[in-house]
Amino acid sequence: MKVLIIEDETNLATDIQSYFADSLIVCEIASNIRDASERISLYNYDCILLDLGLPDGSGFEILHELKTLKKTDSVIIISAKNSLDDKLKGLEIGADDYLTKPFHMAELAMRMMAVTRRKLFDGKNVVEAGGIELNLVHNTVKYQEEFVELTPREFRLLRFFLSSQSKVLSKTAIADHLLGDQVDFVDSDKLVYAHIKNLKKKLQQVNCPDYVKTIYGIGYKFSLE
Repeated sequence: MKVLIIEDETNLATDIQSYFADSLIVCEIASNIRDASERISLYNYDCILLDLGLPDGSGFEILHELKTLKKTDSVIIISAKNSLDDKLKGLEIGADDYLTKPFHMAELAMRMMAVTRRKLFDGKNVVEAGGIELNLVHNTVKYQEEFVELTPREFRLLRFFLSSQSKVLSKTAIADHLLGDQVDFVDSDKLVYAHIKNLKKKLQQVNCPDYVKTIYGIGYKFSLE
């Protein structure tokens, strides 16, 4: 999962990022409207954590911008304001959930999983495709009841493919999804190739058909055809 934290409280933003550091979640941080607007115009996120009180404007501006851009990123408002009017306004504009500060990280994690499951996988905890079972709660993968041991990045990659079945994903989009802000510090083409190769190999070891197709000069797609 790729997440954008739009929060000007540096300690809270880094605490959230640190909490998910060892998980399957890649977090990026924007501390103001300007930086957040630039990121959402360039990239797609599974979930956006949005503070309403930002130094250069209101978080509602970001919600309006997402709507204008016709983006489908899930949004959870995280705000110190426990106002019914703010909650209703945020949900009306397009937020998926509202969490009042202070909150427990475990609750935030569960809400993030819930909103992304609803949007990407129709609320399912287990996603099935061509004999593959991806458990979004326990982060496990099976093919025809046989477990497939994947690294966190390989799991994120397979999840990305299953959420975008039959769509061609560019190498750039895959690298950005796997690494977030760190993508500029590595050879992204080599990294994507290595992870694709390892994922395909591990699936083939349990006799899974080769569903990940190479679209030469463009990228890859997951197809059951």
